[in-house]
Amino acid sequence: MNKVPTRTAVYWFSRNGPTRHSSSKPDDYPPALAMKKPNAAGATRPPLDLYEEPGHLIRRAHQIAVAMFYEKLGRDVTPVQYAVLRMLDECPGLDQVTLAQKVALDTSTTADIAARLEAKGWIVREILPRRQRRLSLTPEGNALLASLMPSVRDLRDGLFEGMGEKDALDLMRLLRKFVHLNNEQSRAPLRA
Repeated sequence: MNKVPTRTAVYWFSRNGPTRHSSSKPDDYPPALAMKKPNAAGATRPPLDLYEEPGHLIRRAHQIAVAMFYEKLGRDVTPVQYAVLRMLDECPGLDQVTLAQKVALDTSTTADIAARLEAKGWIVREILPRRQRRLSLTPEGNALLASLMPSVRDLRDGLFEGMGEKDALDLMRLLRKFVHLNNEQSRAPLRA
């Protein structure tokens, strides 16, 4: 029986290259890539490969996106601070609780971020009745956001580099679907 390489095997070779004993035949794949124990019904099932687990791949994608964010935009603004600034640009005068809901952060994290952005002079917090705070961008915050936008576009292009347009659109569609379907599992669900 002729074995066909799996995506897992292809990924393993892409990371490790051929081994010194490898002839690039499927029989030379690392032991972890071979079929493992039968399941309860007695059918053979593939091994649980770390690089086939969605949670691990999502964590890696986040790690890569954050690294590329800092590479393109510098370290003055974090990705979460950028999200807060963008939301305040789109919806000026939001109260802090609504802002937290719109960017899917808990209220204490949002309060901390708002305090940092205010200290940098990028937003103002106006106290409302019942101890709420209305947040708005300052002229400096607007200027900062405007200066970041060309780099944000470059970042988006860089994240999808090597993917065709259809793949990039499919990835975005599937990410939106994943986030929507699993929103309530989050510690701070998005509330639009």
